[in-house]
Parts: sequence; C-alpha cells; structure tokens
Amino acid sequence: MATTSTSGTGCPVYLGANVFGDRWTLLILRDMMLHGRKTYGEFLESGEGISTNILASRLRSLEEEGVVWRRQDPQNRRSFHYGLTEKGMDLIPLLLEIIRWTGRHFTMNQARTDLVRRIETDRDGLVAEIRDRALSITAG
Repeated sequence: MATTSTSGTGCPVYLGANVFGDRWTLLILRDMMLHGRKTYGEFLESGEGISTNILASRLRSLEEEGVVWRRQDPQNRRSFHYGLTEKGMDLIPLLLEIIRWTGRHFTMNQARTDLVRRIETDRDGLVAEIRDRALSITAG
C-alpha cells in the first residue's frame, strides 16, 4: 500500500519517520497497543499532557496514512473509536523494540522492567496478545 509521505531520495528511514517518528504519535500508538485505549478522551487522559489540537492532528494523520481506523461509537453518535489497522499492527515490533532499548539504557519501575523482560523472553507471545486485543477492538 502506498503512503502519502514522499522523499526525493526514497530513504526508508525518512519515509517511516514521517508516519510514526513523532513522540506524540508513538505515545498514541503505545496507548492503543499496550493500554487498549480507543477514544479521544482516553488518549487525553494518558498522563503525558498531549494537547487537544496535537492529539486531533496526530489521529487524523495516522488515519490518513492508514495506520489507524476511526469509527463512530454506536453508543454515542458524537464520539469515535480508534483502532489499529493491519498496517498499524505491523508497528507492534517497532514499539516493543523501542521499549526494550529504553529498558537497557534507562532506569524503570518494576512493571516496566517486567515488560522489558517479557519482550526479551516471549516477544512473539506478546506481539500475538497485542494483535489479538487490537483485532477484538476492530471486531467489537
């Protein structure tokens, strides 16, 4: 699938960074993948203090790139749910590798240390769990 990002050189790092290389974008993806967040309000409550205009911009960009989908909430027609597309789920290993790298170079609390250990010992199982959760949101 083609992307809307372009580079005169076609550099894959440049192209990928245009889609997911921003800290807010990575945190939104983290919230979807690891915390099962799916609504605008849930993303706002994540704790890092993302502003509403940045959140709206990043969600719109991720949707335009085909990384996330957006659907109207059947319970509240004024609200939307967001979830990972197949293209978005392909970023799960990238996010896990960022977490693993961070765990090697920064001090973390026990829960995050446990996550790093899980990535190192059962990466495939963790990827499968995250994919299953993302697919259940898609189906629901």
